[in-house]
This record gives sequence, C-alpha cells and structure tokens, in this order.
Amino acid sequence: MSDYLDYEQSYVGKLRKLTGDMTLIIPAARAIIRDIDGKILLIRRRDNGVWDLPAGGIELGESITDCLIREVREETGLEVIEALPLTLQTQPRFSFTNIFGKKYQMFTMVFLVTKWQGNLIKQTNETTDARFYEINDMPELSPPHAETIQDLQNFTGNLIVK
Repeated sequence: MSDYLDYEQSYVGKLRKLTGDMTLIIPAARAIIRDIDGKILLIRRRDNGVWDLPAGGIELGESITDCLIREVREETGLEVIEALPLTLQTQPRFSFTNIFGKKYQMFTMVFLVTKWQGNLIKQTNETTDARFYEINDMPELSPPHAETIQDLQNFTGNLIVK
C-alpha cells in the first residue's frame, strides 16, 4: 500500500487525479551505469518484478538531470557524479500501462553515467534486487530498456534522437 501512497503524492499521481484515464506524456530519465568491468547495472522493479535500468519520471521543480540523480539514488543508493545524454525515446511505441491501469507515453532522456560513487543497495522502496550484468548475459528487459542497451552498443558519441 505504501507504493500507492507514494504514487499518489508524486507529480504524476497528482496530475493523474486531474486527468482521469487520459493517456499522459511524462518526461523521465533513465540511467546506464557501468562498473569498472563494463557490466551494466540493472534493478528489479518492486511493482512488477521486471529487470530494468534505473529510471523514473520527473517531479515538479526538477531538471532532467535532477531527476536522473534522484532516481538513481532512490533505486540503487548510488550518487551520480557525471553523465552524458545518450538518446531520447519519445515515440508512442514507448507507451505503457502502469500497475494501476493508467496509460503513459514516455518522453525519456537516457543518460550514460560516466562517474558515480557509493555502495549499491539491492533492496529499496522501489526495487527488490540490483546487480551488474554482462551486456550479453542480461535477463529479459522491457522493450524500451532493451532498446536502450542496443542504443548503447550503437553509440557513436552523438546524441541519437528517436
């Protein structure tokens, strides 16, 4: 029940109360975090059990980088020091329905975190596990997150806009 209360207090939850069942476009940040061996950090989401990259929606008054830093800290305990924008995911195919049956189209800025510090926390209010995976030995990810891994593999140093 606490997850629902957190959702209701979030910007998205408050906006949802005003808009009912209308599909909302939500700005969000997603993080690709690699360890010294190049493995990629995944978190197992508490709400649906899916393995994904650390990510989440922006709160009112935040910049997109503030969102990135907050979401990474909330989901992993790590502190982002430096990050580079990697790609934008904005197409309607990046829409999803949350556990409350509400529909969203994401407008997601994906960042490659180039410097971070801290100790990984495996369980948080939003996660049940977190660990680093080899890029070719990952569990199944949701489609937008799987595409983010593909974007990383194709990364040429330029911003990729989708």
